[in-house]
Amino acid sequence: MKAPSLTLGIEEEYQIIDPATGELKSYITQILDEGKLVLKEQIKAELHQSMVEVGTEVCRTPAEARAELVKLRRCISDLAGRHGLRIAAAGTHPFSNWEEQEITPFERYLGVKQDMADLAQQLLIFGTHVHVGIEDREFLIDAMNVSRYFAPHVLCLSTSSPFWTGRNTGLKSYRSIVFRHFPRSGIPRRFNGWAEYDEMVGTMVETRCIPDGSKIWYDVRPNHRYPTLEFRICDVCTRVDEAVCVAAIFQAIIAKLWKMRRDNVTFRPYPTELIEENKWRAVRYGLDGKLLDLGKEKEVPVRELIHEMIDWFLRDVIDELGTRKEVEYAYTIMEGGSSADRQLRTFERTGSTRAVADQLVAETGEGLG
Repeated sequence: MKAPSLTLGIEEEYQIIDPATGELKSYITQILDEGKLVLKEQIKAELHQSMVEVGTEVCRTPAEARAELVKLRRCISDLAGRHGLRIAAAGTHPFSNWEEQEITPFERYLGVKQDMADLAQQLLIFGTHVHVGIEDREFLIDAMNVSRYFAPHVLCLSTSSPFWTGRNTGLKSYRSIVFRHFPRSGIPRRFNGWAEYDEMVGTMVETRCIPDGSKIWYDVRPNHRYPTLEFRICDVCTRVDEAVCVAAIFQAIIAKLWKMRRDNVTFRPYPTELIEENKWRAVRYGLDGKLLDLGKEKEVPVRELIHEMIDWFLRDVIDELGTRKEVEYAYTIMEGGSSADRQLRTFERTGSTRAVADQLVAETGEGLG
């Protein structure tokens, strides 16, 4: 079995912000034509017109991915700026109302609105998706089965959606709750191999549940177009370095799982229900909570588990990959808090969701110079 390439691709969804009000602005169709001239296929519309999606080129290393994200954020910021607008990266907007947002008038998105009704209108959420190159389909499914366990750990680092329509929800990732209403979402079950997964998708296509595998919205899924395992669990990361850290961790997890498989060592795949329990804890408490250490069958503070994941499980591969700097940025996140934690501190200090929106715009532009 051939080793995976471990290439990286990162997709980010940004909010288009009117700086005069801090509100979301439905403006993607105006930006898109200009953006396509510069970024070609690296810029895309999304379901709502107040959202813009970008995707990196295929990268070999987190450092390359960082350079790509800096370029993309800078370019989108410039495009928005020409129209007097700004961009922000957070899993939800602090106060804009989903009921007032315009759907992008493209056939794909109008179809989603028709299929999903009000669930589509409510899907005013923004994520970071990380692709890791795995060319062997059997190992890809094996890696999906095992890496599910670590997905809630990484979600804790990325949480950036504590607010919904102006309310402090009490959750660190309200985006995850909104998306959970969609079918075929959440932590995937364990599959016995590529054939089983492919048969499931084929049956859904044949019975007209879905047109293709792109409508399988699991938190971790085989991408239907590219030979990648796609991690979709994370809120969009407000700072560039947070996104790069998350991508580096996912890459390292796959590298470690390949190394174990090569050495004929297995990592026990845990029941979906227990991983979902960890996801709920990540959604509710983020870095301040406890997750279940399923091997020891006890709850452990999140920060301890993330330290253990990096210091013990990933230690050898991050040196082999040369990504220790990017992975260990997780310590900086844990020390200062995730974007959700920073947003909540600003809200506690000011009592203003508008101040939170302004902070998100500022942080999204950090490190782009």
